Amino acid sequence: MPSTAAARAVVAALVAAGVRDVVLAPGSRSAPLAYALHAAERAGWLNLHVRVDERSAGFVALGIARVRAAAVVTTSGTAVANLHPAVLEASHSDLPLVVLSADRPHELRGVGANQTTDQVGLFGSATRWAGEIPADDAVGDRGVSVTITRAVAAARGLRTGRPGPVHVNVAFRDPLTPDDEWTPGAVPTGSTRVAEVRGAAGSEVLVRGPRTVVVAGDAAGPEAARVAAAGAWPLLAEPSSAVRGAAGAVAAYRLVLDRLGPQIERVVVLGRPTLTRPVSALLARTDLDIVVVDPDGGPWVDVAGAARAVVPGVTVPGSPSEGERAWAARWQLASDAAAQGLSARFDGAPLSGPSVARAVLGSGGASLGAVVLGSSMAVRDADLAAPVGESYVSAPVVANRGLAGIDGTISTAVGLALALDAPVRALLGDLTFQHDVGGLARGTLEREVDLQVIVLNDDGGAIFATLEHGRPEHAAVFTRVFGTPQGVDVRALAAGFCAAHRFVGSAEELAAVLAEPIVGRSVVEVALDGSRARADEAALAEHVLAAVRARLGD
Repeated sequence: MPSTAAARAVVAALVAAGVRDVVLAPGSRSAPLAYALHAAERAGWLNLHVRVDERSAGFVALGIARVRAAAVVTTSGTAVANLHPAVLEASHSDLPLVVLSADRPHELRGVGANQTTDQVGLFGSATRWAGEIPADDAVGDRGVSVTITRAVAAARGLRTGRPGPVHVNVAFRDPLTPDDEWTPGAVPTGSTRVAEVRGAAGSEVLVRGPRTVVVAGDAAGPEAARVAAAGAWPLLAEPSSAVRGAAGAVAAYRLVLDRLGPQIERVVVLGRPTLTRPVSALLARTDLDIVVVDPDGGPWVDVAGAARAVVPGVTVPGSPSEGERAWAARWQLASDAAAQGLSARFDGAPLSGPSVARAVLGSGGASLGAVVLGSSMAVRDADLAAPVGESYVSAPVVANRGLAGIDGTISTAVGLALALDAPVRALLGDLTFQHDVGGLARGTLEREVDLQVIVLNDDGGAIFATLEHGRPEHAAVFTRVFGTPQGVDVRALAAGFCAAHRFVGSAEELAAVLAEPIVGRSVVEVALDGSRARADEAALAEHVLAAVRARLGD
């Protein structure tokens, strides 16, 4: 049957191109792919993960794509549109996500056929590549293989240096069920080898002398630590930069900038810094020498248009001067004071978002596969209060910072746990939890994951309280349209998805929970007072700044 043959060719081509994980959201039009994927899994070709919610399925695949290329398969209609948030996040985070959408044949489009819309190019500019496999007997296995090979190569960024999502729309005609049982043979290999194109050659030499800091945003990677170490320069590292545990990382750097920021003369930027207004203000200054390092050739980070240079790499010659050593030492003093100020503030105090983040991202975590941070207050609490250097958690820390949405956070963590085959811990707020609570769902025939979701439950959007919307003059409207309390029973939601639940009310209880092994799906709820978010943040900042001022002698 043409549809059955095409689906088997698609699956074989995916495997030949190196894709080993496929997330399937069931549907009728995509049935030929479902039958083929099931047979391929039985043959040991790939890992098949089934999720009933397409939106969650997209983020599960995105979580896997943080480790290796992954595909997600949906039926036609709104099912495809539900992948759009995950596709956008993959695009802005440069993650190799392959979308396979099933579709009606061309003669059923635009004539009022059920569950049919214009799916070709649905994701617009968000994809690195988009194409279609038509419902046509003449396409043949070779045509399918060429299309899938190109799609996966584009998703992995082999020829561009910039991975990202791709979309292959596959049309199927009835009948959609096979008339025989497929028994795949040996794991297929590709007939075309696609060589990887390395990043652009060359680098800029950064002369010594200017008082320099290195800003490491999301996914900055080891290069940020190398540059900072070579220059003996302070490292302002976001939690998901992958270098917060490096030497020279500055604790509570957004507060330290208040004291030392005016003395900075040069900034080297790597990754995508998005978390704090002090850093945004720093990168908008026109009196600084700002150098953006972008080895992948994609859109570079320069929101204010203040960068002097955008380069694929930098070289730092020679050894640090006495002035540079003194500069670094002053930042280290401030960092130590900030860290001690945080510890003193949290010691014996009730739990807060920052204190929980500090505990979650403290040293240890060797048994963890990864830590996932929600993109609202959780990642900002971590940015402010998490330790640095050797005291930082040893497991990778990730967050969906491509578009910084709270979409699919739990599903992303599930995908990571599946890809890593290791326990994953997620820290997020109650609204982020509610937004993707369906990510906790696991079909009874699906593989269990070891996932612990820690929910900072302040009953609403506390992040807005810390912004201008939380000022006293807006109190009359704040709760209704920004705070949005939900009164949700987190315990009942967890139970509904067969996940264990426990309350944590003290630092001692939290420490005990963090020391236990993560087995299966569980939800840990920490109750916070959202009405105090603004005042508590201000008090914490003043306490830390006072400690920094005292240490620096200001």
